[in-house]
Amino acid sequence: MTNSIAEFENAGCILIIGSNTSENHPLIATRVFRAKAKGAKIIVADPRKIHITQVADIHVRQRLGTDVALLNGIMHVIFKKGWHDDAFIQERCENFKALKEVLEKYTPEKTAAITGVSPEDIETIAEYFGTAKTSSIIYAMGITQHTTGVDNVKSVCNLSMLTGNVGKESSGVNPLRGQNNVQGACDMGALPNVFSGYQPVINENCRKKMANSWGVDSLPDKVGIALTEIPEAIQKGQIKGVLILGENPDLSDPDRKHVEDAFKKLEFMAVIDLFQNETARFAHVLLPGASFAEKEGTFTNTERRVQKIRKAIEPIGESQPDWWIIKEISNRFGYCMNYKSPEEIMEEIRQVTPSYAGITYARLEGGGLSWPCPDTKHPGTKFLHKDRFARGKGLFYPIEYKDPAEKPDEEYAFWLTTGRMYFHYHTGTMTRNSPSLHNEVPEAYVELNPGNGIEIGVKDGELVKLSTRRGEIKTKAFLTQRVEEGTVFMPFHFVESCANELTNPVYDPIAKIPEYKVCAVKVEKA
Repeated sequence: MTNSIAEFENAGCILIIGSNTSENHPLIATRVFRAKAKGAKIIVADPRKIHITQVADIHVRQRLGTDVALLNGIMHVIFKKGWHDDAFIQERCENFKALKEVLEKYTPEKTAAITGVSPEDIETIAEYFGTAKTSSIIYAMGITQHTTGVDNVKSVCNLSMLTGNVGKESSGVNPLRGQNNVQGACDMGALPNVFSGYQPVINENCRKKMANSWGVDSLPDKVGIALTEIPEAIQKGQIKGVLILGENPDLSDPDRKHVEDAFKKLEFMAVIDLFQNETARFAHVLLPGASFAEKEGTFTNTERRVQKIRKAIEPIGESQPDWWIIKEISNRFGYCMNYKSPEEIMEEIRQVTPSYAGITYARLEGGGLSWPCPDTKHPGTKFLHKDRFARGKGLFYPIEYKDPAEKPDEEYAFWLTTGRMYFHYHTGTMTRNSPSLHNEVPEAYVELNPGNGIEIGVKDGELVKLSTRRGEIKTKAFLTQRVEEGTVFMPFHFVESCANELTNPVYDPIAKIPEYKVCAVKVEKA
């Protein structure tokens, strides 16, 4: 997020695209509701009629996978009407001419033909966003989980820069992270191409600094492989052992059968988790991890805020904190880790990570600090890019619309999209072990438009069979106007009717994120 959560309340306009905010980030949604009460224009672009559309001034239902076209169409109108921030573009951005040439093509009429959103609605969105004093963008995995996920994010950034809504309060580009410490994991280098603080592994100076800190002669200069590439690497014999920590790829990765076939070929798998999840069925060793209440450390949340967590109870049974388990494994491999506490680890983090350099345990006793925080006198950064972008000038990317990897045809006539719901979280490893949450929604379902229900002869609550080129499942039909005719939606939390038996394992060529949000599916009465 370029901006902080509290700033949403004072935005003049908020565009929510690819984010089911009130179900997946309910506390952030309350800020949106407060902004609405103060007079903000709320725009929701989502193929489903989600809960937050109740407060929207306009809700448009773009066809699945057409976000680039929609955003280009909105920018076309903003530029034609003169609602762009010319001074900001001239002073702080570059490559605008190339963007302008692409935007010329995306007239409201052409955009409507691609997206299904009317020219009038495109113009209304452009007016709301382009004329507000401050406009903020909220997005989540509805933008990123596509083969064009990086294109989608660049288009969101284009819109924000075009209107001068970067580097000031209550504006910016604000991705809402999918789990409570995803931001912190990425910050710490849990990615195949960077060390902590996004320092590239291909940079010699970064490698030398980290090697010196860790007391080794050198570190590899090659970029590793992404999570979604691991099953294929196992199939090819490139990976023979894995350690899986707090992840349940058997349920969360696309094309589940392919993932399970890969796991069966491993020579060794160890799993660290709170519960014996589906992936642990393939493990040779299962190590019991500790919950947030049983350990100390820090979480870095979606607004870049580093917050200290304090142990409330001792670890139950044989469970241990993740850092301790990793330390002990490393010691047995022959590389000695002598950390005695999470605070010692944080001290090392700030020594080698410029954006965390000013963050100490003592300074986290209040409400936390948002990075970048370059020294111990720095108050933390409320919003990014105030005077300049990290690269100097903001770069406009001219992005052309590309179709999703798979579209409906005669045999697979429906669009399938997947996502989360209010009562369950990710693969249900925790929430389905909570009786109160499990009982709220104890079984899987597929949202199906009532018109389609009549067509295939299915009543509400009856079983349907969903099949794609990857597999098939059966689940109950939930007839609802939340989805339009020709589109079905499934939450992916339920192993009994696993949505990822169906999803397409193709991924964005840069980010390697799978296209969970779009594939073609056949829907029949079971």
